[in-house]
Amino acid sequence: MKASIALTAAAALAAKASAACFAERLGYPCCSGNEVVYTDNDGKWGVENGNWCGIADAPTCWSLSQGYPCCSSSNAEVWYTDASGKWGVENGDWCGIPTGSTGGSTGGGNVTPSNEQYTISGNPFKGVEFYINPYYVEEVDGAIAQMSDSSLIAKAEKMKTYSNAIWLDTIKNMQSWLESNLQGAQSQHQSSGKDILTVFVVYDLPGRDCHALASNGELLANDGDLARYKSEYIDVIEGHLKTYKSQPVVLIVEPDSLANLVTNLESTPACADSEKYYLEGHAYLIKKLGVLPHVAMYLDIGHAFWLGWDDNREKAGKVYAKVISSGAPGNVRGFTDNVSNYTPWEDPTLSRGPETEWNPCPDEKRYLEAISKDFKSAGIKSVYFVSDSSRNGKKVDRKHPGEWCNQTGVGVGARPQASPVSGMDYLDAFYWIKPLGESDGTSDESAARFDGYCGHETAMKPAPEAGQWFQKHFEQGIKNANPPL
Repeated sequence: MKASIALTAAAALAAKASAACFAERLGYPCCSGNEVVYTDNDGKWGVENGNWCGIADAPTCWSLSQGYPCCSSSNAEVWYTDASGKWGVENGDWCGIPTGSTGGSTGGGNVTPSNEQYTISGNPFKGVEFYINPYYVEEVDGAIAQMSDSSLIAKAEKMKTYSNAIWLDTIKNMQSWLESNLQGAQSQHQSSGKDILTVFVVYDLPGRDCHALASNGELLANDGDLARYKSEYIDVIEGHLKTYKSQPVVLIVEPDSLANLVTNLESTPACADSEKYYLEGHAYLIKKLGVLPHVAMYLDIGHAFWLGWDDNREKAGKVYAKVISSGAPGNVRGFTDNVSNYTPWEDPTLSRGPETEWNPCPDEKRYLEAISKDFKSAGIKSVYFVSDSSRNGKKVDRKHPGEWCNQTGVGVGARPQASPVSGMDYLDAFYWIKPLGESDGTSDESAARFDGYCGHETAMKPAPEAGQWFQKHFEQGIKNANPPL
């Protein structure tokens, strides 16, 4: 979910231009600020005046013993307090706020993994606190710094109080983000005594997002990259989850992948090429992660205007039943819909007819009502749902309901909540899976990852690359929030 840097690691190292501080021995200057763009074995790097520069280590303090950096200032904003001390957020991570001069102080707490085993029973979103994503807090702080409207700032401040998912969208980001946030959740639990739920998106399949260009991944559809997916990605996730077993974790599994196998195998050669790796990847991760008692997994089922038609839902039941059985003895709790999409939860203005291409499920509620029956008929035993409500608070003016890229008129939707709809006991939660403000894809037609949908009339422009911050889209989303912020 972090915005990707433009260069690969190797290219980045080759592109560093000059040096000092830790970087002095390598011939590069020190940065005057502390914004981290890239990290390698030498240290943290920023970019100033078009060149790479080294970021000096922060002074030592009590949080270092717990695996977290010191904040750059003793006056940093306090986001959380526990027995160890006061915590801030910088560079997308928790940091300890020094209590005095450079020596700091040593706190009495720690984040040593607990030997306690948490076991999820039923709805994992129920009876727990939701973990606040520190990287998103920092992104919103950066957005606020660009605002002058006090009412808009107040809405943005509220966004920082709600939970959203942490995307493990590359091997590197998984290595950076998984353990540090598991530690953060455990520290919060140790301080508050409450169970803390953290939601991660597992998103790095070989040949990822085979029907789109804007969000293609780092791993290609070949045997070598499947081996990397297993050993460098899933196995590492498994290791960290086994270590941090005292708190509940939800995994949103590989958005768009299986839905592509339902509808796009014949029309899109890249999806046909990826089929083997999607199926093997899912079987492997379900076997590995689905046996962990404190972990609940949800497989992605696209959205109402992808699989909502009767024939698509029937075919989906067969595909998903096969995938789940291939992962035995691992368990899957259920499914997630509308990830990164804009389809309203309810839209009484639409019905099955020409306007919806005769789709009997023209909103997410009717889609889940229908597909829950289809999946049970297909023999799937555990059929529960998490619906992404991060961007569907306001009906956008899409020319076609399949439009998915940076839609104008966006509004943040229902707040993260367990069991939000009376009479739908199979709906585990509304949750913000796609963080509002992070782009769906670039509108630059010359870019390698340009997707035509991001150039359509209803797509907001100019838009940055997928995952990068999109200020205008964020501001519109909080203005149009429903319910209001």
